[in-house]
Amino acid sequence: MDLQTLPLLSLILWLPLAGALLLLVLFDERNVKIVALAVTLLDFLLSLGLLVGWVNDGSMQFVENVAWLPALNIRYHLGVDGISLFLVLLTTFLGPIVVLFSWRNITHHLKAFMVLLLFQQTGMLGVFLALDLVLFFVFWEMSIIPMYFLIGRWGSERRVYAALKFFIYTMAGSALMLVAILLLYWQTGSFDWEVLRQTPLSPALQTWAFLAFAIAFAVKVPLFPLHTWLPDAHVEAPTAGSVILAGVLLKMGTYGFLRFCLPLFPDVLPTFLPWIAVLALIGILYAALVALVQRDVKSLVAYSSVAHLGFVMLGIASLSSQGLAGAVLQNVNHGLSTGALFLLVGMLYDRRHTRLLAEFGGLWKQMPAFSAFFLIVAMSSVGLPGLNGFVGEFTILLGTFQVQPVWAVIATLGVILAAWYLLTAVRGVIYGPLTNPKNAVLPDLGARERLVLIPIVLLCFLIGLFPNLFFASINPAVEALRQDAARPAIVWQMVDDGR
Repeated sequence: MDLQTLPLLSLILWLPLAGALLLLVLFDERNVKIVALAVTLLDFLLSLGLLVGWVNDGSMQFVENVAWLPALNIRYHLGVDGISLFLVLLTTFLGPIVVLFSWRNITHHLKAFMVLLLFQQTGMLGVFLALDLVLFFVFWEMSIIPMYFLIGRWGSERRVYAALKFFIYTMAGSALMLVAILLLYWQTGSFDWEVLRQTPLSPALQTWAFLAFAIAFAVKVPLFPLHTWLPDAHVEAPTAGSVILAGVLLKMGTYGFLRFCLPLFPDVLPTFLPWIAVLALIGILYAALVALVQRDVKSLVAYSSVAHLGFVMLGIASLSSQGLAGAVLQNVNHGLSTGALFLLVGMLYDRRHTRLLAEFGGLWKQMPAFSAFFLIVAMSSVGLPGLNGFVGEFTILLGTFQVQPVWAVIATLGVILAAWYLLTAVRGVIYGPLTNPKNAVLPDLGARERLVLIPIVLLCFLIGLFPNLFFASINPAVEALRQDAARPAIVWQMVDDGR
């Protein structure tokens, strides 16, 4: 059976939404949990079918392209390449993990919570699969609504403020992107990505469209100085919301730069990419310095997201083969490492109902399994050789150094600062004497919690030790992206020369 001919992408995309609708007719909480877990596990297994039928040639694969609204030339166009493949797998992989984690952590309105999680999974998958701009925008907006309610209903004390801030920032960026999409349609008569990437656009149109798309994506990344919504959202969100936010939702912004800004608007890249690199470097250093003074461990992890995604944006701005490949892989690495850190912080909060570093210390004696997981995941986030974070950051720095050595040197300071603030968190939580009597009675991780963490840790080692398993699919797609980005620029040069 040729998997390429099956509507596999549609099955992966719409299964979570079908599961959410099924949950609406269930009333027993145990059945809700079982069905939600079964749906997310099945979705993950279906997504593994992408690997079975995969061809490392850099092309769009498993393509589905049919008319949706012919009168407006809007198509139901799905596809996946080496840039989006592992983001799809990351999304489906984290689905059952957050569902299983939430079994006992969500104590009220569990069904609504699970419905929103499944609804959001379809929205996020749609962003990574859609190759029609209208379809992309629909899924982009679809992913915002569930996160707003997850934060605003199940978050901490300032949850309403954090949810509104998240919603306003994201919707403001989305409005600009919608204007750019309509402008492209007005000029080309198409919303289709395949058509747009082969259609030369005037430099003026590219300038304004790039700015609109870039601002929308920069808010979602988030890129400095549009990052201020993220720490509030992370700190106030429930643990599952933080994992989805860090693990997948932020990657929608970096993916948008890769999928749309680079191939569609190549003539303006020399103008804008250096500025993006500067903002990425500022974000790396600023977020690291702010993380150093945090007293709330969840807030520390939140600011680390800004710093780590600054590395991803730096790799994108380098436009080098290694920098882009490292950025694609680091998207996945950040989702695993930071997602696991939020899970561990959530497990600790469930036991102590505080996240202040001053309240902890010496947990290795009382919670050895928790401490071992915390140390491994922190080292992964630091970039210890042998773990996933090292491969991504080193590849980005290497690619950046080839283009602009000064950028790479400055970014290296961010690596040092990351080791500083993360090792400070490790020391403050698990090392030292066990002086607080409240910590002397804390139970270690249970079987369910270990089951949640083990797959993530195994993947961290797999990527760190065998990165070519991933680069084999990423590199051809990156080269295709770089070639597509150069082609329209050549066309316009020929026009300017009168040929």
